[in-house]
Amino acid sequence: MTEQRHVIFGVGPLGMAVMDALAAQGQTVVLVNRSGKVKEPLPAGVTTAAADLNDPAQVRQLCAEAQVVYLCAMPPYTDWPRLFPPMIQGLLGGLAGSAARLVYGDNLYMYGPTDGKPLREDLPYAAPGHKGRLRAEMAQQLLAAHQAGKVKVTIGRASDFYGPRAFNAHLGDRFFKAVFAGKPVDVIGNPDQPHTYTFIRDYARGLVTLGAHDEALGQAWHIPSPAAITPRQLIALVSTELGQPLKIRAAGRLLVSVLGLFDPIMRELKETLYQWEKPYLVDHSKFAAAFGANPTPHPVAVRETVAWFRSKQNG
Repeated sequence: MTEQRHVIFGVGPLGMAVMDALAAQGQTVVLVNRSGKVKEPLPAGVTTAAADLNDPAQVRQLCAEAQVVYLCAMPPYTDWPRLFPPMIQGLLGGLAGSAARLVYGDNLYMYGPTDGKPLREDLPYAAPGHKGRLRAEMAQQLLAAHQAGKVKVTIGRASDFYGPRAFNAHLGDRFFKAVFAGKPVDVIGNPDQPHTYTFIRDYARGLVTLGAHDEALGQAWHIPSPAAITPRQLIALVSTELGQPLKIRAAGRLLVSVLGLFDPIMRELKETLYQWEKPYLVDHSKFAAAFGANPTPHPVAVRETVAWFRSKQNG
């Protein structure tokens, strides 16, 4: 594969997973955040840079020689309406007229409830809450910039992800702190409804694939994930990997509403609780037909996830 320059905005779990995928290909990578620092050693060919994504001039300077740019940055969950729009404006302003492809790592909030029917890319944007409407507006803005010939854009959407570095995921830091302390693990909604989960390394590889193909431009794509399983089944895989039983503590709508009076995150989660009350299934057949699909089986992904969080506990 021809070596290219890739710029990744955001050094959270997704940005770092994209970095891993690109470094494995021998690509040149620049990781960008406000400080220009990351908390782990970086592989050969990867450097860091400090920049304000809201500033088009800084974006333009950093991406002047980039072939692919990845938007993996995400503001705090409770601050999306205030912080996300300026990021999109800064990025589009900085990349306007550039030859670089912009790959946006998106989620699935914009579709809203589908009453258990699989999510497809051609569904209307019908999100009832402010976070879903914001995601819809951002996607429409990015694709409009592509259609206007200003920026080359493609969007990769994934369901709830888990894996190494994914501290804020459902199988994240809070989950494993409870596990390692021998306490019950919390599950919101109905733990026996099938749900599509995405392994973060698959998410990253999917974004890299989109960034490598012109035919991906101007469209949204659902990143391949393994077959849906229930939260209880996913936790059972963790239990098997650890060799210890895990007790589940389910939080339904009433409890989430009560907790939301005191916890801002739980208050925000109430908007998307429908995803955990009925089957939440994601159709990735469009991606599979165009680029192939070989998602990591959940037992393998869970094994990697448990090993990573265990290493952080022991380290």
